[in-house]
Amino acid sequence: MRTVVISDLHLGAPRGRDLLRRSELRAPLLEELRSADRLVILGDGLELRHAPHRDAAEVARPFLEEVGAALGPAGQVVMLGGNHDHGLVSGWIDARLATEPSGFLGLDERLTPPAAGPLAERAAELLAPARLELAYPGIWLRDDVYATHGHYSDLHTTMPTFERLAVGAMARWAVRMPVHGARPDDYEAALAPIYAWMHQLTQRSESAMASAATGASTRTWTMLVGAERRRRPLRALGLKAAYVSAVTALDALGIGPLDRDVSAPALRRGGLHGMGEVARRLGIDAPYLLFGHTHRSGPWPDDDPAEWVAPTGARIVNTGSWVYQPHFLPEAPNSSPYWPGTAVVLDDAGPPQIRRLLGGFPRDRLAPAPA
Repeated sequence: MRTVVISDLHLGAPRGRDLLRRSELRAPLLEELRSADRLVILGDGLELRHAPHRDAAEVARPFLEEVGAALGPAGQVVMLGGNHDHGLVSGWIDARLATEPSGFLGLDERLTPPAAGPLAERAAELLAPARLELAYPGIWLRDDVYATHGHYSDLHTTMPTFERLAVGAMARWAVRMPVHGARPDDYEAALAPIYAWMHQLTQRSESAMASAATGASTRTWTMLVGAERRRRPLRALGLKAAYVSAVTALDALGIGPLDRDVSAPALRRGGLHGMGEVARRLGIDAPYLLFGHTHRSGPWPDDDPAEWVAPTGARIVNTGSWVYQPHFLPEAPNSSPYWPGTAVVLDDAGPPQIRRLLGGFPRDRLAPAPA
C-alpha cells in the first residue's frame, strides 16, 4: 500500500492562504494521488476557527471531489482531527463521555463518518467514490510508523504562543498532567475546553474572532525577528524588552519553561521538543513518528539529525503545510523549510520520504491574488 500524508491544509482560511483551494496548486498533489492507495490528512485539513461548521464542507468541495476522483473506488482517505478542526471528532468524544468515564481514548481510535457527525458525513459524500474514515488522536500507518497532528505538543513546546500559554495555564491550575504514563484523555482535559470555547465563538459569530490569537502571534514574531524589526527598530526593542519580562514572569508562575529566543531555529527546537515529550509521556513506541502542526517540514539535509530524534528513540518527521505564510518565505523556491506543499510518501517498507510538490512554483505564484 502506498500512503500519501499531508497536513495543515486549513481549507477555508481567510485571504486565500489555503493553497489547495486553487486548482493549479492542487494539480501536483492529485498527480501524486493517482499512484497512491490512501491519503492521510494529518489534522487541520479544514479551517473551523474562521467560519462555522455548516460552511466547511462546501468550501472544501472542489478539493474533496477531485481527491476522491484521483484515488478512485479502491482508494481511501483518512482524516484526523487537529486543533483547528477538533470539531470533526469532538462530538464523538462528547457522546462517549455522556455514557462512559474518561479514559477510553487510545492512541488510534477509528470513527465512521456517521459517528463523527454531519460534517464528516458530507465530506464522505464529496469524496466518493473513495472511502472516508476518521482517526484520533493518531493513526498507526504501519507497525513501525505512528502519525498524529501534533497539537498535544502545545503543552510542552517552549515557544510562548497564545495557545501555548492558554493550555499551559490549564495544565498548571485546572488539570493534572502526568509526567509518566499519560493518556490521550489527560491531554484532552487540558486542550478540549479551549477548543470548545473557540468552537462556540466561531459557530455563533460570523467573524473570525477565535482566530485572532494566531494573527497576534504572527505579528509579534515578525516584529521581534522578522521584517518589521528592521522597519521599526525602536518599537521592536521595546517589544523585545516587554517580551523577555513577560516570559520571565510566566516561568515564575509555573507555565513554562518558555524560551526567550523566538528565532526560526528556536521555533524548530521548541516544536520538536514538544512532540518528543508527547511521545515519551504517551509511550509511543514507534521507530518513526510523523506530525504536522508547526508547518515546519523536515528533516532536510541541512538539519541536525540529532534534533529529530524523540526521547523514545523515534525518528521524527514533520509533514509541513499547504498554507501561504509570507513572513517565512524568501523569494527562492524551496529555500525555506516552511515552503508549502510538502507531502510524506510511505510504502510498505522503508523510511518515510518527504517530497516537495509545490517546489516548481515561485513565491509570487503562491501568493494570493490581491483582494
